[in-house]
Amino acid sequence: NGKAAFLKIGKEKGFRVDTTESSEAFTEENLKQYDAVVFLSTTGDVLTHAQQNDFMRYIQAGGGFLGIHAAADTEYDWWWYNKLVGAYFQSHPEQQEAVLKKVSGLPETTESTLPDTWKRKDEWYNYRRISPAINVLYNLDESSYKGGSNGAEHPIIWYQNFDGGRSYYIGIGHTNESYTDPLFLEAVQQGLKFSMGSGKLDYSKVHTE
Repeated sequence: NGKAAFLKIGKEKGFRVDTTESSEAFTEENLKQYDAVVFLSTTGDVLTHAQQNDFMRYIQAGGGFLGIHAAADTEYDWWWYNKLVGAYFQSHPEQQEAVLKKVSGLPETTESTLPDTWKRKDEWYNYRRISPAINVLYNLDESSYKGGSNGAEHPIIWYQNFDGGRSYYIGIGHTNESYTDPLFLEAVQQGLKFSMGSGKLDYSKVHTE
């Protein structure tokens, strides 16, 4: 469902979308083709050490990252990825309705018709190791559902400029219905626009060790 949604967005907005479930796509030469990389509900360790290095170099060169839902349930032993995605998954209660509340405005590069208050059903993540560098767009209102554990400031959608590139994370999107929901797809589109940026990579900025 998610792949189909991204392909449809690309067709409508006039940019190419490739999909893969193979980590072998994570080479420096291949990544140079792309304005952004999306982790669509990835889980666990998905990249080798060499692939991690090439992905890190891609971001440092000005590449973009968009993480959806379980992207926060990924690469727990890689400190850099934790900072890139902005937090790690900790737990979740049963699926139920909850209210998202807008915290701040969007990045300057994006526009949105998303409401200030947004009620939907999803699988609501609690997070750990939340980066202080993220810019929170929406918090979860923990009084609107059962099982929240992050308190009054419970981020669920956020973005940041990170290590030379851009990162945007959307904590919702567990259900199949999400990928035909206009509000969720609006959030995805604004995340894509931010993470894709200018599309210009500059490997002269890449850190050397």
